[in-house]
Amino acid sequence: MKDGKFLTLGIESSCDETAAAVVADGRTVYSNIISSQIDIHKMYGGVVPEIASRHHLENISTVIGRALQEAKTDIGEIDLIGVTKGPGLVGALIIGVAAAKALSFAKDIPLVGVHHLQGHISANYIAAPGLNPPFTAVVVSGGNTDIIDVRDYNDLVLLGATRDDAAGEAMDKVARVLGLGYPGGPKIDALAKEGNPHAYEFKRVFLEKGSYDFSFSGLKTGVLNQVNSLKQKGEEIPKADIAAGFQMAVMEVIVRKAVDAAMEFGRDRLALAGGVAANSLLRTMMHQECQKNGIAFFRPEPVLCTDNAAMIACAAYYRYREGFQDDLTLDVSPVLEF
Repeated sequence: MKDGKFLTLGIESSCDETAAAVVADGRTVYSNIISSQIDIHKMYGGVVPEIASRHHLENISTVIGRALQEAKTDIGEIDLIGVTKGPGLVGALIIGVAAAKALSFAKDIPLVGVHHLQGHISANYIAAPGLNPPFTAVVVSGGNTDIIDVRDYNDLVLLGATRDDAAGEAMDKVARVLGLGYPGGPKIDALAKEGNPHAYEFKRVFLEKGSYDFSFSGLKTGVLNQVNSLKQKGEEIPKADIAAGFQMAVMEVIVRKAVDAAMEFGRDRLALAGGVAANSLLRTMMHQECQKNGIAFFRPEPVLCTDNAAMIACAAYYRYREGFQDDLTLDVSPVLEF
């Protein structure tokens, strides 16, 4: 406790960002430190789990120290420790959870494990102090494309998920096909602005009527076939047009299903979350469709869309407030359901 504020130290290490943050009363960010490994994994075209774990181990203590220092506090004033317990890379998760448990034990601080996707959704509580459940949430990232009915802070119901490639994963793969490099999402987003989204009309896959699930593997294959066809004909590959057409096909499906879900479940608010939530086209299209249907639209600033610890601290605060608490038996899981 500091100046009457309940302080939560958040720790995140689910993939390739080592992050720590101090958040007051669940919503006010005092610090949010992120040590990214993008430059390290870029040469491999994606995250290498063993390398990610090694760098988490090297960085975790420094990142936590920086978070406390920037927040102008010390571990003795921390009231709660929240840490990502999954889903994610097992080796990476272990580093964050081990650090959290060590601090919890040494300083006798309550500990709460957090579902990574609940953390992403909670980023919206930081970005929009007036937002409270219920609402529809759409989590779009490298590993997930999910529509979730947020009935209360800790009552989340999965309505739909990807059946194969997540949107972010598909973007990374298409970026690789186009020779854009890693990470693919931001590169696709930037290049698409220079292209014509209707030059190539890739197939939109909505699946069976009433389903809120997603499937992007066919779309990815369609792009690959188009590129190979152009190569076989000896024609130049219009990368900007292909990127624009592909991105438009992905976002149209996500936006339509998300808005349909909000309307079916009677939600007048919709929140976007996850790394791909920073995509400029997705943010624009979702805003337009929500406005057209009388739905209030929420989205975090880009720094809160990527993996970060402020969102984990926020989620941990609301879990602890409702009586959830873990002990030193807390374990990680690469796959977690709500």
